[in-house]
Amino acid sequence: MSVQSYLDSVAKNAVLKDSTITTSISTLKNRLGYYFDSSMVIEHFTFGSNTRYTMLPRKYDPKSDVDYMVVFHNSGHQPQTYLNRLKSFVELYYSASERKQSHPTIRLNLNHITFELVPAIYNVLYGYQIPAPANNFESWISTDPNDFNSKLTDKNKNNYFLIKPLIRILKYWNANAGYVFESYELEQKIVGMYFLFCYNIKDYFYSAVEQLQCSYWSPQWKQDAVNKLKNTVTSVKAYESGGLPYSAEAEIKKVLPDI
Repeated sequence: MSVQSYLDSVAKNAVLKDSTITTSISTLKNRLGYYFDSSMVIEHFTFGSNTRYTMLPRKYDPKSDVDYMVVFHNSGHQPQTYLNRLKSFVELYYSASERKQSHPTIRLNLNHITFELVPAIYNVLYGYQIPAPANNFESWISTDPNDFNSKLTDKNKNNYFLIKPLIRILKYWNANAGYVFESYELEQKIVGMYFLFCYNIKDYFYSAVEQLQCSYWSPQWKQDAVNKLKNTVTSVKAYESGGLPYSAEAEIKKVLPDI
């Protein structure tokens, strides 16, 4: 198998196909509708990587989760009030599951997936607002939960529909390397990259790795992980140039192990 075909297989196998997750999302939606009437909750919906089709199966990312926003009527309360309401909800409907507050969300761990329930309010002037990191999540900050989706969609269309497969490959590397980047941060980095003279997934992967950087103040282990990835790609390209495809494949598997 060539590096090209191996990367194609990783990108294909990293597509989430678990129907039980779809069922769990539908069940959560129905239970929220039963528990909160329209006078308390305006709307609720999934957002994040699940809606962008860049969420990985758990065998590729054990921390894979579904972000779910619950938009409350703005009654002037601080975030903790709404977090408490979500906590009461999960304690009633998911009493046998692990659940805990993980600022600024309620984390609900099921056997096959984790939900991050995010409380929000809606303001005509500021749009959706979620708990702000500043001041220990005791205030609100504006957000557009699905704004990034359109940017990713456009980037994907303009690059032979290879950006989403590329994201899945690099998110697998990221999880395997100990989560060097936050998942959303990594997706943003990739969408912000420039890909010149790239025509297949191998071209895109090599180009993305060459552009990938940690911030200057990142811990040494993160910088080491990125440097290892870069050095591995350099070695893979050298093996390919020397007519050693099997050695190149073995090398790439050091950072993207076969599952």
